[in-house]
Amino acid sequence: MTYPDGGLNADLIAGHCEVAVEYAANGGSWVEPPNARFLRIKRSGDSTDRTGSRSYDLPGWAWMLRKVVLYPNSAMVDGKRQFNAVSSGEILATFIQEGKARGALTHLEFNFSLSQDSDGKAWAKALTLAIEPGKDLLSVLINLGEQGVLDWRMQGRELQVFNPDTVLGKDRASGPAPVDLRLGRDVTEAPDTGTLEDAVSAILIGGEAGLSVEVTNEAAVAPWGRWETYQSQSGVSDVGTARLLGENALERVARERVQVTRGLMFDRARWLPFEHYQPGDYVLAPGDGGAMESLRLRQITLSVDTDGQAGGNVVLNDRFLEREIRLARQAAGILDGGVGSGGSGGEPAPETNNRTPAAPQGLVVDPVAYLDENGFARGQVTASWAAVNSDVAGVALSIDGYELYARVNTAGSLWMQIAVTDETTATFSPLVVGTEYAFKVRATSAGMKGDFSGQVVRLIPDDAIPPPVPTQPQLTTRLGVIHVGWDGRGVGDVPMPSDFSVMRVWMQDPLAPGAAVVGHLDAAGSVVVPGQPYGADREFWFTALDRSGNESAESEHAVIATQPLVDTDLIGAIIDGAEHIIDGTIPGDAKITANTITGRLIQASAIQAGHIQANAVEADKIAAGAIQAGHIAANAVTAGTVAAGAITANKLAATAIDGKTITGSNIRTSATGRRIDLQPPGASVPEMRFYPSSGTNYTSLATYDDWFPGEATFEITSGTNQGRTAASSTVVAAGFLSMQVKDSSLSSPNGGLMEIAEGYARYGYFKDAAREQYFWFDNSGRTRHVGKWWDYTQQGNTAGVFAGSVTFGSGQFAAFTYGATMASNMGPVCTMRDGAAGNSGSSSFNPNAYWCVIASSDTGFTAKSSTTTSKAYYFWSHRH
Repeated sequence: MTYPDGGLNADLIAGHCEVAVEYAANGGSWVEPPNARFLRIKRSGDSTDRTGSRSYDLPGWAWMLRKVVLYPNSAMVDGKRQFNAVSSGEILATFIQEGKARGALTHLEFNFSLSQDSDGKAWAKALTLAIEPGKDLLSVLINLGEQGVLDWRMQGRELQVFNPDTVLGKDRASGPAPVDLRLGRDVTEAPDTGTLEDAVSAILIGGEAGLSVEVTNEAAVAPWGRWETYQSQSGVSDVGTARLLGENALERVARERVQVTRGLMFDRARWLPFEHYQPGDYVLAPGDGGAMESLRLRQITLSVDTDGQAGGNVVLNDRFLEREIRLARQAAGILDGGVGSGGSGGEPAPETNNRTPAAPQGLVVDPVAYLDENGFARGQVTASWAAVNSDVAGVALSIDGYELYARVNTAGSLWMQIAVTDETTATFSPLVVGTEYAFKVRATSAGMKGDFSGQVVRLIPDDAIPPPVPTQPQLTTRLGVIHVGWDGRGVGDVPMPSDFSVMRVWMQDPLAPGAAVVGHLDAAGSVVVPGQPYGADREFWFTALDRSGNESAESEHAVIATQPLVDTDLIGAIIDGAEHIIDGTIPGDAKITANTITGRLIQASAIQAGHIQANAVEADKIAAGAIQAGHIAANAVTAGTVAAGAITANKLAATAIDGKTITGSNIRTSATGRRIDLQPPGASVPEMRFYPSSGTNYTSLATYDDWFPGEATFEITSGTNQGRTAASSTVVAAGFLSMQVKDSSLSSPNGGLMEIAEGYARYGYFKDAAREQYFWFDNSGRTRHVGKWWDYTQQGNTAGVFAGSVTFGSGQFAAFTYGATMASNMGPVCTMRDGAAGNSGSSSFNPNAYWCVIASSDTGFTAKSSTTTSKAYYFWSHRH
């Protein structure tokens, strides 16, 4: 920041201080958001500058964490501090507490514990780490974050640490009120920068002992063909681990890398940074190309210009970049194993003399799933443990290696040695997914086998990544059936992965939803769906399954109706069900086989004008091109010579009226039966009507401009019910939305009601004043209820509230039953009114009884009073 030397309170920033950024929303109190506290560490200025302007570079408060380092203690192993199978909280708290004891970071606070993160949740992962003295806290914190072990932030001077992708990964892009950053309202500019510089479609992994594994990615962007790279992975000795690392590396470089930056404007924005969204949250925003999608907020930049106008921008990650980050974290965990290694210059240990090495401590096993070369899910594990430097008696000992064992976790299963290494981490694959394994490790010294560590049991996870969302079905209808086609690709023109199993073809009647699978595809192609009624819409979509049973989200839906084999005018008149000719429809002397009478069979001049019946020659009897312009006299065809209805739809070319304005009479798809009628006669506003197969009980869509000044209001009205007692109306306006059941004339309320406005919402029932009941919510933050509650009566086992009053003439006990065994616990709240003589409620009345609820169950409750006189109980019991 830049600040004038003579500015207000310039003396504060001239010294060593902290600077906080705060915001105030809608005139409210000032709030300091997370990661908004900075340290005035570095300054610069020019003595010749007459304005006295000074510049300051202010790192975040977390920068100070680099100023506390880990000190050695009395339990060093190979010159390092050992943390065996501990939580992140234990490691970080060790740095902080030891530093505070030495007088460092006296102002730092933290709100996590050894067992729980800052959100009060148990730590999700255990770690075994050997950390060299001198390592600073900030480096360790960043390293754990990069490996996906934790997320962290600063709130003022307080360090907050969370399990990964929990608190700092809130989904604000979905739900009833998503945070949507829209162009022109919240976003003022939307630059995208893309590059293919890092793109690769094949990688060669080089491991230990000459291991060489090639991994390819058919889904990678490759406009110039195959691009290759090489990656050396020391310590990797099995094919499965090499393949897993190769797949992860290719996933991270398989497509164009795009940086999505969106400029912010605050004067008209609906959503503001920090108040409504923070780094780590998922929001709806225009992605690459401008389409709205769920993106993760990576960075917020704020600025103030010389006029004092606040602005800024956000950097967003798409789903591909988020997956790249997770894969990079997974690879880091496999390669690093969470364990330090290397010599420290310590004193040589004495000879072994056939002594038994001590059992390794802190065994940690991290299982993951990967796909083999045939697309089947396999399991891989990375095991880490603390280094051993003594024998079972605690005497220093030189260790020359470790042996890792595993077995299926069932009694009597045989142990198998899966890795031998001189490091304190090892990997192994393949293992069977969905199977529970036990693991143990021991050290070796000059041929002597050490004691085994304690066993660690892990379930090998199955592949949990679903296939890409398929492209939209391509629908056609021919010969009375529906053809559903798929191009074999996923959305974005991506191919299906190697573990793709089958494509499910779903269908439903959109007017009577109920989805069913009607076919399967295992590659690009089509399925045939027969037996559907003519003219009835059918809705189709796809979902993709992989070999592990993961199912993709639904593809875009598509709708089509089966077309009949012949003209519908013939069905029921001449052709029954498009299968048989109805008897009597074609006279016997008219049954002439097509093409049996040809021109050469007709005598010259045999057919004269007098032989041709009036109107016998129709348009379809004249060969195409037979009548040309030269055969028609000038002005021979006039409006009066064209018979009514002579020009039909099939006489018009497909593009005959494209780009033309149609005025005058209304347009309709048919004169009777199921039809759409656009701007029907008598309509006073723009209107479209949808008629059923018979009658005039239509549904309409209309637009009004006189309901709200300057706005177009859209209304959908239904036809009436069979008893002609009700119809419904839906109204959509800019600041008003309602759905209501009305009377058959759509003039008065007659049933359920929902109103949503800019300042309130109302849900309930309205017929007349005596039966008005609804809940009311408004922008004051308060809620009210209008109407009455059901009195004490049986309402079934799912009722939410029982309420009422019951009078008892005598006795101390009063039992209430719900009339059913409720679906969950009930919470009765009960009060008693003493009805004895003289207890009229006057000011001189003194209570002479006490009562309480003495028993409650899911079938009722019992109250007891200290009096046997007449009394009334008023109660409310809610299900919870």
